[in-house]
Amino acid sequence: MKLIKITLFSLSMAASFGLCSPTALAAETTASSSVSVSETISHLEKALEEIAKSDFNTAQVHLKAARTSGEKITGNETIVKQAAALVIQGQIKAKLGDIKAASEELHNAISLYKSL
Repeated sequence: MKLIKITLFSLSMAASFGLCSPTALAAETTASSSVSVSETISHLEKALEEIAKSDFNTAQVHLKAARTSGEKITGNETIVKQAAALVIQGQIKAKLGDIKAASEELHNAISLYKSL
């Protein structure tokens, strides 16, 4: 009888843990995604400031950080991919020293990230 009670108790504990964990994971994913979006936007804005100053080396550091944090973003997959492509194009144009085109690409990426 004692063995049956222990078995039932352990099964009920396992079931309750199984019901609670998807909820916790969903909340964690949403929170980390919003942090990644704001972090990505922050890096892009800093990169824009550096591009305006023609400091392309520092801008590249911020653009790499923006791409890294952008990979963690979940949400509308199409928008995330478009924004990431714009960041890459902005990074390429910044390497070439094209301030106007790089700024335009990065502003478009920021507006896409803000729409998430």
